Amino acid sequence: CSERVDDGDAPLETIRASGATAVALPNPTRPARRATDWRFPKERHKIAVRLGFLKHYRRVFTRFDKLAKRCLAFVHFANACRLLH
Repeated sequence: CSERVDDGDAPLETIRASGATAVALPNPTRPARRATDWRFPKERHKIAVRLGFLKHYRRVFTRFDKLAKRCLAFVHFANACRLLH
């Protein structure tokens, strides 16, 4: 299947029927291009880049901490280490 799942006709119709707006990037090989608001993908990319460094911290990435409080504390610690580095 050459069509992306999030840009297929069926998911787009379901999104439109629910009254929502599709914010997924359109497939560039699709014959009929749909209008896209590029603010959402750009913001999503910024967040992904900013949080991507957490993958280097195995403790957060694999969710070793079972308590949300401890996990959040380590995320703060990782951010502090990143700022100091």
